[in-house]
Amino acid sequence: MNNPGAASAATTQRRVALATIIGTTIEWYDYFIYATGAALVFAELFFKPAGENIALLLSFATVGISFLFRPLGAFLAGHFGDLIGRRAMLVLTLILMGGATTLIGALPTYSQIGMGAPILLLVLRIIQGISAGGEWGGAVLMAVEHAPAKRRGRAGSFPQLGVPLGMLIASGVMALMTGVISPGKAFLEWGWRVPFLLSVVLIVIGFFVRRAVEESPVFAELAERGRQVKVPIVQLFRKHWHLVILAALVFVGNNAAGYMTTGGFIQGYATGKLKMDATAVLVATTVGAAMWFVATWVSGILADTIGRKKTYLIGFVLQGLMVFPLFFFVNTGTLGGLYVGLILFSIGLGLTYGPQAAWYSEIFPASVRFSGVSISYAIGAILGGAFAPTIAQALLQATGSTASISTYLLIVTVVSIAAVLCLRDRRGIPLGPDHEAEQATGATVFGPQAAPATAPAQV
Repeated sequence: MNNPGAASAATTQRRVALATIIGTTIEWYDYFIYATGAALVFAELFFKPAGENIALLLSFATVGISFLFRPLGAFLAGHFGDLIGRRAMLVLTLILMGGATTLIGALPTYSQIGMGAPILLLVLRIIQGISAGGEWGGAVLMAVEHAPAKRRGRAGSFPQLGVPLGMLIASGVMALMTGVISPGKAFLEWGWRVPFLLSVVLIVIGFFVRRAVEESPVFAELAERGRQVKVPIVQLFRKHWHLVILAALVFVGNNAAGYMTTGGFIQGYATGKLKMDATAVLVATTVGAAMWFVATWVSGILADTIGRKKTYLIGFVLQGLMVFPLFFFVNTGTLGGLYVGLILFSIGLGLTYGPQAAWYSEIFPASVRFSGVSISYAIGAILGGAFAPTIAQALLQATGSTASISTYLLIVTVVSIAAVLCLRDRRGIPLGPDHEAEQATGATVFGPQAAPATAPAQV
């Protein structure tokens, strides 16, 4: 006998999964197409008067500066997401990100308007940063709060999959442009703009997909009972500041390592220092992103099977083991070496990214959850990936060796392992507002674990 309620819930979950992965893919396509542009063309088009080395540093710095504004996006989206809902924030951040990306594709260059060009580029990149700071929290909560307790790891991996998928599409589109158009004058004049201008099409698709999704059941219950906190950020930092710090540090290792590829450093290093073909490098990056996608999907399953904490630890150990071999393979200067390095490196990235949505959601109480996950993610991104490409470039120029970059990546990986060990695995904890007392205690290993509440069924 069919169960109409179960069928309806399954349909809703599929719709939410589709909306989160499509929306997040579009958001991060926009973000990564900028990073690829920073590695390949922005130094030449916007910062050339500073000199070759400084221009490249400035180009990578604009990738990082936007991260400084991600907490602002996280604060704003977290505040309003905990007050008026998750869905509204998802639609708004998508429009902001896509609009900024499209406008970058239409920007005049330094040779056309002088200093106004890099200033406008930076302003639009800051808007991207604000949008990215607010988007992630809403996407993961829509996915996780709609999911059954036993499938939160899988459900939470869908918005995570949007990140490698966005990178895969961004690298693929840019590779197509460099392959079809000569990487010389034509690409610099107009070819690089096409991937940015395509964002306007993606905005329309994402807008209608996200508008069709129902509000998170946890927030709907909070709103129905009038249980929203008036100033959730104040409540978050007053009672749960230590969780924000630990959750941010969990993300540091993954984000710093990930931005070796997503931040454009390896692409710039391979095409510049190693003189490899730009199209071939972008194709290799696309293949690496595909492996990251697969590993992220597998990690969602593992998170539901062996737990979030164990999955993270396995992933970080693999990542730590690969930070030196990555550059060993890349430094061969061959496409085969580049493929091997990126593919192996991407396995650890996926295993330390997929479980993040579910674990973050289970750490914070319902009334401040949007603020908690968004701000933790944004702070982790600043400490981890914000200036990772810039730091890597500076280390390379200072030491002349990629060993210093690998050492830096190993240090941040160890920091994240320490943070993971400080948190408890809260797999299956009820997420609804009736369980706030249980959600508010026992998230770290330093105190007693909260006893499960005897309350209504899990949300």
